[in-house]
Amino acid sequence: MAYDEGLAHRVGESLGDLPDLTTKKMFGSLVFLWRGNMLVGVLNSDLIARVGPEAQADALAQPGARVFDFTGRPMNGWVVVGGEAVAEDEALEDWIARCREFVEALPPK
Repeated sequence: MAYDEGLAHRVGESLGDLPDLTTKKMFGSLVFLWRGNMLVGVLNSDLIARVGPEAQADALAQPGARVFDFTGRPMNGWVVVGGEAVAEDEALEDWIARCREFVEALPPK
């Protein structure tokens, strides 16, 4: 299993009310796209969070967050949040809200 199905289910439940939400398996992860833009993903037991470049420093200061460097090159505007840091629903909801705030401002694809 390349991604934690339990975490993926929790993310999907949290995002369930969003119109134009789709999922896609990519690079061994499951990603959630909102209006065609990547929003969040689940890789192994971690959450991939798209917070935007301006919110990245604050996001990295949060417990369990680290730079997203899946390919060996850090991705600007993205962080990885360890699964233990999103084990509680409230923490997961907070991360999802951060991502929604950024992606909501993007034009649909």
